[in-house]
Amino acid sequence: MSRVGKKPIEIPAGVTVTINGSDVTVKGPKGELSRSFNTDLTITQEENVVTVTRPSDSKEHRTIHGTTRAVLSNMVEGVSKGFEKSLELIGVGYRAQKQGNKLVLNVGYSHPVEFEAEQGLEIEVPSNTKIIVKGISKERVGALAADIRDVRPPEPYKGKGIRYEGEYVRRKEGKTGK
Repeated sequence: MSRVGKKPIEIPAGVTVTINGSDVTVKGPKGELSRSFNTDLTITQEENVVTVTRPSDSKEHRTIHGTTRAVLSNMVEGVSKGFEKSLELIGVGYRAQKQGNKLVLNVGYSHPVEFEAEQGLEIEVPSNTKIIVKGISKERVGALAADIRDVRPPEPYKGKGIRYEGEYVRRKEGKTGK
């Protein structure tokens, strides 16, 4: 039983939702997102509330019901507030800097690693050990943050690497520990 799928989505002021069959477009002060959903589900809008209903209780419909509602809710939140992910660099000599639209990472390799922010995403570097990825699409913000983290994931012995802000890295004892 999907409790997430049954919750209605409140639409804040300044956000418009356009439903055309299974295609949904959400416009807000930060931008516009559109997505095509499964044609089996019914998406309806009444005044400032959007609801997602499924035709039956089959396993396939139950699996996509909550996911569709969550993705639609994230679209509404993205165009009104936006999303951001913070990363921190931990390690001697590890640093990040912004050169134009590129993020340049020096994380212990013989060469710097460069990232280009795709359309609709923004990378900020408030200090040389902190990176903030911002955007309206939760999926794309998380994917770019994960790609940056994959350059040098935190290692379990000293904890060096790129990690999400507040991420707990479980530490291991070295070879002398018994």
